[in-house]
Amino acid sequence: MSILSIQSAVAYGHVGNSAAVFALQRIGTEVWPVYTVNFSNHTGYGQWRGPVMPATDVAEVITGVEERGAFEEVQAVLSGYQGGSDIGGVILDAVRRVKAANPDAIYACDPVMGNAKSGCFVHPDIPVLLRDRVVPQADLITPNQFELGYLTDTDPHTIADTLASVDTARAMGPSSVLVTSVQRPDAPADTVEMLAVVGDEAWIAQTPLLPLKANGSGDVTAALFTAHLLSTGDAKESLERTISSVFDLLRVTHESGRRELQLVQAQEFLAHPRRQFSAVPA
Repeated sequence: MSILSIQSAVAYGHVGNSAAVFALQRIGTEVWPVYTVNFSNHTGYGQWRGPVMPATDVAEVITGVEERGAFEEVQAVLSGYQGGSDIGGVILDAVRRVKAANPDAIYACDPVMGNAKSGCFVHPDIPVLLRDRVVPQADLITPNQFELGYLTDTDPHTIADTLASVDTARAMGPSSVLVTSVQRPDAPADTVEMLAVVGDEAWIAQTPLLPLKANGSGDVTAALFTAHLLSTGDAKESLERTISSVFDLLRVTHESGRRELQLVQAQEFLAHPRRQFSAVPA
């Protein structure tokens, strides 16, 4: 399996492609990363160095990969944070060309916009870009619960609310939706859930909520779920593998006392998920 991953990269830490690539490789997936930024560290520190890649440079790299005849092998295009409409346009053009070379390929989009605690932290143009141009072209999207509401102009809280919001999102284009960071009033305190809706199936799994903010965990989640769904075709199994690996990655990170994801230290949990959390019908 080969994935073309068009995302940010950092020298220090693990976000964007600097999180997704290792996670994908560790589960046996070939991944070809294309960088949209090349920063010293993620922007959560408030200070960073390095360039935003011009859209023309990103397009050139993608064209170079295409010229190697590689697009026929690509089974998924994966994208994360989109810094502007120019990069969004390059990604959508790459999706079109990959699907022309391999009609079975999918586009998996993590529509990064914000979260429930911080609100929307991207440029005001980005939600419009995602809603009007990007999501309609995606086959799989992996928003958190806040982003799902933002995309669909809804306010999901209960499972029924969230499923209704997923239906609205699917009506926009994507056939599959993974919702992360799901928190609902009737769930036990200090828990968090993931909800996967694929075809006519809807599954939900729950883990303890760990007391940390881990930049890059969403990038790992989107990458793992995309690869597992492609390799197994099974929504329940893909959800259980993904939520197990991500929980153990966060647990190892929390236990380390460090701010950055301990991706290398937790790699065995990526390669061999314990599947300690069972998904149930939503």
